[in-house]
Amino acid sequence: MEIAVWVIVYLCSALFWLWVLKWGGAEWLEGWKAWGVIGWFAGHWSVEQIRFYALILFIFESIWFCVGVVYPEARFV
Repeated sequence: MEIAVWVIVYLCSALFWLWVLKWGGAEWLEGWKAWGVIGWFAGHWSVEQIRFYALILFIFESIWFCVGVVYPEARFV
């Protein structure tokens, strides 16, 4: 994957997770919408659980982004 595509994919993902964490996305997702957007396992989660999940994935994806910038062979979707 080209570096430009790698950066664009990361930025889109980061904006989504920041929306969930800071801009009211967790409140909007709570309930059945979490099941559709996050996954079948999140349908009964509270706002705090959704935010925690978003934080963990945001951290993991940020680390993976940095690895992919340094090691191009790590860039796959």
